[in-house]
Amino acid sequence: MAGVTGEGAPRQAAAGGRAKPLGWGPGKRVPRAMTVAGSDSGGGAGIQADLKTFAARGVYGTSAITALTAQNTLGVQGVFPVSPDFIAQQIDSIMADIGADAWKIGMLANVPVIEAVARQVRKYAVDRLVVDPVMVAKGGAPLLEPQAQSALIQELLPLAYVVTPNVPEAEALTGMTIDSLEAMQEAALAIKAMGPQNVVITGGHLSEAEAVDFLYDGSEFTRFTAARVHTPNIHGTGCTFAAAIAAELAWGRTLPEAVAAAKDYLSKAIAAGADLDIGGGHGPVDHFHHWR
Repeated sequence: MAGVTGEGAPRQAAAGGRAKPLGWGPGKRVPRAMTVAGSDSGGGAGIQADLKTFAARGVYGTSAITALTAQNTLGVQGVFPVSPDFIAQQIDSIMADIGADAWKIGMLANVPVIEAVARQVRKYAVDRLVVDPVMVAKGGAPLLEPQAQSALIQELLPLAYVVTPNVPEAEALTGMTIDSLEAMQEAALAIKAMGPQNVVITGGHLSEAEAVDFLYDGSEFTRFTAARVHTPNIHGTGCTFAAAIAAELAWGRTLPEAVAAAKDYLSKAIAAGADLDIGGGHGPVDHFHHWR
C-alpha cells in the first residue's frame, strides 16, 4: 500500500507513558487547551470528558459550549444547540484573555455552527487543531445533522492539524466499509485527501484481538496498539482520546508523541473504569485513574 513504511507494514509506535508535567507555578507559563464541543449532562463525554482529560494531563482547560444535551449512560434524551453567534463569543472571550495552545473540536451539530467555528479557527490562525468528527452518540443518537457532514468535510477538515475518527465515523466520511486493519489504512488515505494535515483512525470498533489505531501523516503510517478491554464502560472514549492529544500538543509534544501518550492514557482509563458502577448503560472511563 502506498505510504506504508518498512516491509509492507506500518511503523510501530513506542509506548506512550504519562508525560512528566513541566510544572505550574509563579513565573511559569501554564499550558492551556480549549474544547469547542457539546455538554454531556451525564458527565462521561463532551466538554465534561475533555476538561477532565485536560486536568489529568496537567493542562489548564477552557470550553466553548456548542450544544446542551440531556444525556445519561443510557442515551441522549434531548439536544439544544447553542447559537453560532454565542459560540463565537465564547471563543472570543477565551482567546482575548486566556488564549489556547491547542484546540479540540467535538460536537458541532449543524451547518451554521460548523461555519461559525471554522471562521473562528481561521480568525485565530489555529495551528494545533484536533478535530473529533462527532456524529453519533455511543447509544446511537445522532449528534450531527445529516446535511452537516459535507460542511464538516469542506469547512473544517482542511483546517485540522489532525482529525481523529473512529471506524463508524471514518465510514461515514468516506462511504467505505471498514472491516479490517487494511481498510482502516485505505480510509485514512481517503480522509487525508479531504485536507487535514494528519489522520488518526481508532480501531476500537473492530474485532481485532488488540485495539489498533493508525496515524497517517501523508507519507507513512504509524501503528499504536493496546490490549483490548471488554467492558460496557466506554462512553466518551473518542472525546477523551482527542482531548488527550490536544493536551499533549499544548505541552509541545510532537504528534506521534501526543498520540502515543493519549493512547496509553485512554487504555489505562478504560481498564481502570472497567468495573465502575455508574448508571445502567455505557458508563464512563476513569479519567483520574493515575491518582487513585
